[in-house]
Amino acid sequence: MGKGQPSYTDEEFVAAIRRDDDRALAQLYRLHFPMISHYVLQNSGTEDEAKDVYQEGVMVFYEKVRDGSLELSCQIKTYLYAVCRRLWLKRLTDKTRFGGRLDDHEPYLETGAEADLEEAEERDRRLGTMAQALDRIGEPCRSLLEGFYLLDKSMQQLTAEFGYTNADNAKNQKYKCLVRLKKLFFNQYQEQI
Repeated sequence: MGKGQPSYTDEEFVAAIRRDDDRALAQLYRLHFPMISHYVLQNSGTEDEAKDVYQEGVMVFYEKVRDGSLELSCQIKTYLYAVCRRLWLKRLTDKTRFGGRLDDHEPYLETGAEADLEEAEERDRRLGTMAQALDRIGEPCRSLLEGFYLLDKSMQQLTAEFGYTNADNAKNQKYKCLVRLKKLFFNQYQEQI
């Protein structure tokens, strides 16, 4: 490794990332990028596209490690390769530079990366739909829900901030806003399916 850089095993990388060790993440990032860069460049890509795909792949890995849902049945290198390969083939397919279906090309290594990537994409889609629903709900519902759920404000704080007569009225309004938000979310979600 580089000067002054500790060398990690796969288990140590996972443990260090769970501890928020930025050095381990930076080292992991540098360690496997050449492999992904080579793959993308050999398959009609550019250096910038390789960086983008690798960044996305590392983020899928990082999020899985941080939320404790990663079940690593292979080396980190293999996992990242499978995730990044899938991302790159999907990107090529989207750009229509590459004919055929993803399943038609080289069998994937069974790493669990496929399911992790699909899960991350679905979560991102739901979060995007939720953001759109929040944009459409309007005020004061948006600020009330954001205050309670995102900013962890108490009902007493929200009562004072929004001028409700008591915390029960604020709670009732929050409930009505939440019902409206759910309705907007599920209507949009169904339209996207």
